[in-house]
Amino acid sequence: MKLFFQYCSYGFSNCYIMGAEPAAQQAAALQATAQPLATAQPLAAAQMSAIIVDPGSMENVILEIIENNNFDLRAVLITHDHLSHVRGLRTLKRIYDVEVFAVNQTIMDHKTTIVKDGDRIKIRDFSVEVISIPGHSSDSVVYRIDNLLFTGDVLTAGLVGGTASAYGTTTQMNKLRSRLLSLPGDYVVLPGHGPPSTLEAERRFNTDILQYDLNRSRKPVFRLDL
Repeated sequence: MKLFFQYCSYGFSNCYIMGAEPAAQQAAALQATAQPLATAQPLAAAQMSAIIVDPGSMENVILEIIENNNFDLRAVLITHDHLSHVRGLRTLKRIYDVEVFAVNQTIMDHKTTIVKDGDRIKIRDFSVEVISIPGHSSDSVVYRIDNLLFTGDVLTAGLVGGTASAYGTTTQMNKLRSRLLSLPGDYVVLPGHGPPSTLEAERRFNTDILQYDLNRSRKPVFRLDL
C-alpha cells in the first residue's frame, strides 16, 4: 500500500491519495521471492487501485502522483461538504471516471453514492468503514481504512472541529467518545488540516477534549472554517 499526502493551497487543507496493490499481484510477488533466483520470473507492472480523500484543489502534483504511480483511481471519499475539501472535485471528475462517496446526495453538482454510519464499503482492494460524527457539520464522517483514520475536520492534532452551537459541541464530543476515541488500540489520525497524529495522542493530550472535560458548561468552540 502507498499513501501520499498533498497540501492544497486553497483552504490550506490536506488531500490524501492511497494506492493498494492487487491481492493477486501481492501473492505473485511472494511466490516469486520464494523461488530460487535463477528461476524467478520478473513480474509485470500492474495498476494499483487507488482512492483519493478530500480533493480540496486539483494541484498538478496530485495528477503526477496518480499518473507516475500507475494508479487506477476508483473512488473519492468526502469527509464533509465544505469547499476547502471538495473544490477540486469538478476538475478531478473531468479527468477520471470515479465514484464519489459522501453523506450528501450531491457534491459540487455531482451525484454521490450515499454513505451512513456503520457502512462497510468494498472499493476494489480497499475495505472502508464509515463513522458518522456530526457537529462540525451535519454530514461529517470519518473513514477508517486498516489502521488509518481520515478524520476531516472532526479531529485534528490537538483540536476538534469548530461548531456553531453548544448542542453541536455536545453532539460532536459524545460521538467522538462513543465512535472514535473508544476504538481499541491505536490508529494514525490523518486530518483535513494540519499535521498527522495518533488516536492515543489525542486521547491523552487533545486540548479541546481536555478542556471540555474540565468544564462541561463552557461555551462552544468557534473557529473560522476554511
